[in-house]
Amino acid sequence: MPRLLFADDRGRVYDHPDLLAAARTGDALVAPREAPIALPEGGTLCLLPGRRPVGVDPESGALTVMQEVKVGRRRIVPHAVGATLPPGFTRSLLPGAARPPLATVAETPVLPQWAYTAAAFGEDGPVVWALRTDRRSHWDPGRHSTPDLPGKVERLVATGNPIYRQLARCALEWRCFTAQNTFYGRDEGAIPSSASCNAACIGCLSEQDEGMPPSSHERITRPPTAEEMADLAVRHLETATGHVMVSFGQGCEGEPLTRWKELEKAIRLVRRRTSRGSIHANTNGSLPDALARLADAGLDSVRISTNTASPDLYAAYYRPSGYALADVVRSMRTAKRKGVYVAVNLLTFPGVTDREGEAERLCALVAETQVDQVQTRPLAIDPDVYMEIARTRGAGGAPIGIPALVRALRRARPGLVVGNFSRAKEERPARRRARGREARG
Repeated sequence: MPRLLFADDRGRVYDHPDLLAAARTGDALVAPREAPIALPEGGTLCLLPGRRPVGVDPESGALTVMQEVKVGRRRIVPHAVGATLPPGFTRSLLPGAARPPLATVAETPVLPQWAYTAAAFGEDGPVVWALRTDRRSHWDPGRHSTPDLPGKVERLVATGNPIYRQLARCALEWRCFTAQNTFYGRDEGAIPSSASCNAACIGCLSEQDEGMPPSSHERITRPPTAEEMADLAVRHLETATGHVMVSFGQGCEGEPLTRWKELEKAIRLVRRRTSRGSIHANTNGSLPDALARLADAGLDSVRISTNTASPDLYAAYYRPSGYALADVVRSMRTAKRKGVYVAVNLLTFPGVTDREGEAERLCALVAETQVDQVQTRPLAIDPDVYMEIARTRGAGGAPIGIPALVRALRRARPGLVVGNFSRAKEERPARRRARGREARG
């Protein structure tokens, strides 16, 4: 069984000689039953300041909160340790950690927006509780943040299109892979399009409430024109290699559908100049009629975000303005009717998303809308912050586990793609089947 990890104030990580690792699901601290996997390449151990490590006594099975530990000649107050995962993995358990309420403990800060994952020390090194949900190698971290990237950024910024200036920060400071792809000239390229949003998500990556940790991205301040977006899109679609696509709706912006008129114009400008590649949007799905207009203009792929199929939990997390979960579901139906490839961006959180009732509602949603794909994205948020809104909302029941949730979704919609990344045209099942028929003919 893997051993408990803990850290000192300087972030130095140790494995406990006796205690086994505990983990968390929802509010519950548990001894994990499922086997962990080795910490993937590109994954990182991280300190959880002010959270006390929780281990399992190997003899009694009792949970033990570490308050103090001797390391060499020193006695330290330990901090819990978790991990962050590279793209393509979905966590199944949260770090096992104990803490008093935020309001009473000044040294326990709110954690930044990362998807914290349970970690431990196995026979061959660090392990995590997660599953591999996408094996597409072109999102490998080793292919990004390379030494030649700054030069590529400089050359495109010099063209004068202001979108490249925003993407330069995304690529070099925040290491956004989609932004980097725009400069590498390959695969999915980013087009930030909106400076405002009609939701105020608790875990927003680009705009946070006062008193919360700084956002991990800085939102674009000037929304680009249709011509600026079209010029970037055409350059990428005509010259990029690999699985070629451009996408609206990045982590450094608001909601693209709030600028649907400019996006409609941009898409039509693009398709007048090139038919190559895919045009995609990442959206909250708040404006079904606007999404229909984009589909008519040439949008062929969309990823619609939700954390739940329960209206009350959706509203508490997204804090939508002028729309509700029912509109999001209507967007899924509308896009499917228009022939758009539809993915659900499911923000997963162990102990909430996989509750029996939540899983049943999500499976019913997938079956009813007949979406093409579910992207299981670990929700990047302090677990205690999310539990404050999720504890009494949504459908109830005992957690079935994230792996079981994934299996249930696949059963609910035969042919459903489960993964973490958007699919270019040639990767979509219908296109692959058509090619197979052509080859046999």
